[in-house]
Amino acid sequence: MSETDILETHLQELRRGTIVLACLRLLEKPGYGYGLLEELGQRGFPTDANTLYPLLRRLEKQGFLTSEWNTDEARPRKFYRTSDAGVRLAAALTDDFRAIATAIDALPKED
Repeated sequence: MSETDILETHLQELRRGTIVLACLRLLEKPGYGYGLLEELGQRGFPTDANTLYPLLRRLEKQGFLTSEWNTDEARPRKFYRTSDAGVRLAAALTDDFRAIATAIDALPKED
């Protein structure tokens, strides 16, 4: 495995949790999968559909998202929204993320 591949693996692991937090915060306003995928990318959280859709289903099953189908348009879309429990989880994750970022900033830096 090359150094570039190893770096990419570590970056993916680091980003995985941030995608959960970003989804919970972005879905405080209802959104559908593909639109969320695009918004995540635009906001600096690149991910792919094979990661996002299972994540949305898992968060819904855990009670952190709710969903409903919109059949008003030609193509039905499943809209997700952060539940009250999801809002509380997002707040806790945000606080913890900020604490971790502060702790990392306090670590010795390279010369």
